[in-house]
Amino acid sequence: MTISCLGYLGLTTTKLDEWPTFSETVLGMMPVSAPDGELRYRIDDQAWRISITAGPEDDIAYAGYEAASTADFEDVKSRLTAMGIAFHNGDEHLKRKRQVTDLICFKDPQGTNIEVYYGPDLATEVPFTSPVGVKGFKTAQQGLGHIFLLSTEIPALRQFYMDALGFTLSDIIHMPLGTPESVDLEFYHCNKRHHTIGMAPVKLPRKLHHFMLETHNLDDVGYALDRARDNGIPVTMGLGKHTNDRMISFYVRSPGGFEVEFGYDGVAIDEHWRITRHTSASSWGHRRTE
Repeated sequence: MTISCLGYLGLTTTKLDEWPTFSETVLGMMPVSAPDGELRYRIDDQAWRISITAGPEDDIAYAGYEAASTADFEDVKSRLTAMGIAFHNGDEHLKRKRQVTDLICFKDPQGTNIEVYYGPDLATEVPFTSPVGVKGFKTAQQGLGHIFLLSTEIPALRQFYMDALGFTLSDIIHMPLGTPESVDLEFYHCNKRHHTIGMAPVKLPRKLHHFMLETHNLDDVGYALDRARDNGIPVTMGLGKHTNDRMISFYVRSPGGFEVEFGYDGVAIDEHWRITRHTSASSWGHRRTE
């Protein structure tokens, strides 16, 4: 693998004032100091994982992928050069802002800003403390979690993430949309997490369908589901278990529209993993509620 994990995520929103309640009271992320006009959150020892800023749309602004070593970092540069993908080095201001040792910037085939970095700042001197008591999120070598992208350019996106960043196909969900229509949802990993990126050939006004946070215990999922309902946050899919990554989770709608999956107990990729195809997204539950 070239990329070790999804390290951080930048989002833009038209409803910045609604995010603190959603991020802190519902999801249980820890707010940290940030540049003016930006909200930043921790979910573990890394200085920050999620950034939210005001913007003209509610969508992904950038994704930061970590290279575990300088050799891996240089390998990404070599891959990009071989594929004819232009990139530039992050300047000192951006490095300080992202709190990393070094990074490069470029775009994926649908224009999403991608950053590859190494050497993130850790804040182990200030332990992660959830404002609502979430005991912790599953990160470490598996990174922030996963993102699920919507695109009409799946072949180009697939080649980009596999050939430029070193992702590997985990499996496919063949989803019927009604006779005779169907789509293939594709899932890719770069570490033991079942998928760090998912993608579907669907055109919507935004690129990001959802991002996922994984906890260490089922109780934290249940408590978060109650907090969402208590705070009037739309639960878009109720509790359920996915067929492919076996995650027990629910989905909520974030301020502005895209969703967040909040889950527990996703399966780990190991040396015995084989690519399979599923014909349903969930073994049980995950009923749409809106």
